[in-house]
Amino acid sequence: MLAVVLVALYLTGLIAVGVVKSRRVHDETGFILAGRSLGVPVLVGTLLATWTGTGSIFGNAEEAYLRGLPALVVPLSAVLGLGVLVVLSGRVRAAGRFTLQDLIEERFGVPARVLATLTLVTAYVVIVSYQLRAGAAVLERLFEHAGLVQAGADLHVPAMLVIGVFIAVYTALAGLMSVAITDTFNGLLMLVGVIVALPLIYVAAGGIDAVRAALPEAGRSVGGHYSWFGLASILLPSFLLMIGDANLHQRFLSARSTRAARTAVLLLIPSVALIDGAILLLAMGGRALVPDLAEPGHIVLELGLTQLPPFMGALLVATILAVIVSTADSFLLSSSSSLLRDVYQRFLRPDADDAHLLRMARVLVGVLAAVAFVLALDTSGFFEIALFAYTIYGVGITPVLLAAIFWKRATPAGAVASLVASTSTAIAWKTGGGSEWAVRMLGQPESVRIDAVIPAVLVATVALVGVSLVTRPREAYPAPV
Repeated sequence: MLAVVLVALYLTGLIAVGVVKSRRVHDETGFILAGRSLGVPVLVGTLLATWTGTGSIFGNAEEAYLRGLPALVVPLSAVLGLGVLVVLSGRVRAAGRFTLQDLIEERFGVPARVLATLTLVTAYVVIVSYQLRAGAAVLERLFEHAGLVQAGADLHVPAMLVIGVFIAVYTALAGLMSVAITDTFNGLLMLVGVIVALPLIYVAAGGIDAVRAALPEAGRSVGGHYSWFGLASILLPSFLLMIGDANLHQRFLSARSTRAARTAVLLLIPSVALIDGAILLLAMGGRALVPDLAEPGHIVLELGLTQLPPFMGALLVATILAVIVSTADSFLLSSSSSLLRDVYQRFLRPDADDAHLLRMARVLVGVLAAVAFVLALDTSGFFEIALFAYTIYGVGITPVLLAAIFWKRATPAGAVASLVASTSTAIAWKTGGGSEWAVRMLGQPESVRIDAVIPAVLVATVALVGVSLVTRPREAYPAPV
């Protein structure tokens, strides 16, 4: 029951902050970029809370529970991506735009902007959909554990509806103005909750040796389990998403200065490595305590409810919900902001005033939340769907973004070709059994997985470079920022 009370207080506090901050939002700059006023501490908090989402607390935890120590390589993609962002963050902030699509249009024109927007909204709504599923899983298990509902009762759809409405209302109240502030608290809560729980779980499991013994045999050393194809399939989607993630770049654009953006990314590197690593180790400890969990992705939640002292368990459950809410509101805000500026304001109401745009921003938050809810009704799994959503976005946006910033010879035709080819390849590979076909062609064991990200990023790069080299750059588009 303590966990229910703590979660209720947490959610009430978020809404209260949203209501207060909404009074300071009067236009789209305030809603989308928090008035470009964020300093380093708030930036680090909101960046950490944005990146550490359901993919970490459910997807990565599921992988660690099933695979053991080899899963410790998973955070490497984020650390390497952040290394690239140290350079990108300053350039993006100095450009002074509203969205990444603004920057892409300046280099490559309206068609590239529209395709980038469609790619972003598609991937981000899918990501929001499994945040809703994760939030529903938390509420269901929480109420069942507290004895508020009968064991085995199917509350998944009502719980998804509740969490979806909450996230939509909270995001629509003040946009990034409220999200950034509460994300700072969420980031701190994540660090404290996961790190404090970790030693308690290992003591309860009987120590490091007992945890290692409970892992599958191939998972008792860091170098086991993954093939080179498997490793690339796991690391590339997150790496490409990290570099081109509109959520992260939106935070850079909202920074008080270019220096603040770069400093925040530098501080974020050890923070992400620490919290992602702690989540993976928690899941491995959980395997020793709960060896036959039917839903491996729920292991961290299960530890909070059944294996920790009441207060610490409640804190960990609140941490999980903080992860879900902070990720969902960020992806919802980015996708609605993109539709507002790149479609509605650009093509439908270019003369709209600030008050009208602010109303439409809030309406679009609700519409996209509803779409995510419908998608959530027909999806399953966490790790696999997370990787595919990351792939769709990463292979579509990141090569074009890097070309816009660094490659003067890139042309609008090359950017459009890359956007179309990458997304088409990823979808065709996923739906057409491309991995199975490639494994047979390469003579690899059936256990080897070749994710869509590998062919998609190759096709995207070839299309971008090849088409750019055979078409002439247009002088109307500026050089890289």
